[in-house]
Amino acid sequence: MSAGTLEGVSERSDPAQEPVTVGRAASLAGVTVRTLHHWDEIGLVHPSGRSPAGYRLYTAADLSRLHRVVVHRELGLSLEETARLLDAPPEESADALLHQRDRLRARIDRLQGMADALDRLAEARESGLLLSAEDQVAVFGRDWNPDWAQQARTRWGHTEQWAQYTERAAERTADDWRRITAGVEAFNADLAEAVRSGIDPGSERAHTLAERHRASIAEYFDCTRSMHVIIGRMYAEDPGFRDHLESLEPGTADWLRTAIDANARHHGLDPDTATWG
Repeated sequence: MSAGTLEGVSERSDPAQEPVTVGRAASLAGVTVRTLHHWDEIGLVHPSGRSPAGYRLYTAADLSRLHRVVVHRELGLSLEETARLLDAPPEESADALLHQRDRLRARIDRLQGMADALDRLAEARESGLLLSAEDQVAVFGRDWNPDWAQQARTRWGHTEQWAQYTERAAERTADDWRRITAGVEAFNADLAEAVRSGIDPGSERAHTLAERHRASIAEYFDCTRSMHVIIGRMYAEDPGFRDHLESLEPGTADWLRTAIDANARHHGLDPDTATWG
C-alpha cells in the first residue's frame, strides 16, 4: 500500500459517490479482493450496499471505514487493534493515532539513517576514503598521496577485502583515521628499532611485532595468519611497499617477511603452504 493508494481511497470516499464493487474497492485500497473478503468475514469492513442483482457493494461510508483500516494497517497495527480503534471513542482513537504518528516518525528517522549509511558506503566503495584530499594529507601526513586510495581501488576493488575495508571506512571519521595512523606510526618506529637492534626475527619480541602488524591490517579487513604470510611476501617483493619499509630502516622488508613466516610457524602454520583465506 502506498500514500497514493491511501489518497485514492480518501478522495473517492464522499457521500455523493456511487457504491462500488468489491473489485473496485480492492483496487482503490491497494489490497486484494481476498483481503476484503477476509475483512468482511471478521466484521472489520462490511460492504453494506446491494446491486439490483444482489451483489454486495461498498458505499461511501464503507470506503471511508476501509480507508481508516488501510491507514492503521500501514502504520503497523494488528487487525485486532484496528477493529478496537475503529469503534473506540474519538479521544482514544486520536491518542492512538498520535502515538502511531510518533512511531512512524521514529521509523522514518531510522530509515533515513540507513539511507545515509548506504550513501556513505557507496561513496567509500567508489573513492576508498570519505575524506577530502586536504583532510587526507592533514591526517596521514605530507607524504600522503590522495591518489593512492583510487590506485588501491583499481588494484583490489574486486576483492572481498576491499568490500570489507570500505564498509569500515564508511563509518570512520577523521579522528578514527588519526587513531589508526598513530598506531601504524608507533608500530613502524618499534619495527625499525627491532631491525636496527638486530632482534632475531624468530624471537618472542618478533612474534609480538608480527602480531601487531597483523592487527594493524585487521583495521582494514580481517587478516588470518595465512593471509598475513602472503602479505609479507608482497611487502618484500612489491617495489612500492618494499621501498616504504626500507625507508624506515634498511633491511626492514626482508626482516618483516621473515618475522611473519616465523610467527606463522610459531602458531602451527607452515608458511610454505599459506593461501589467501
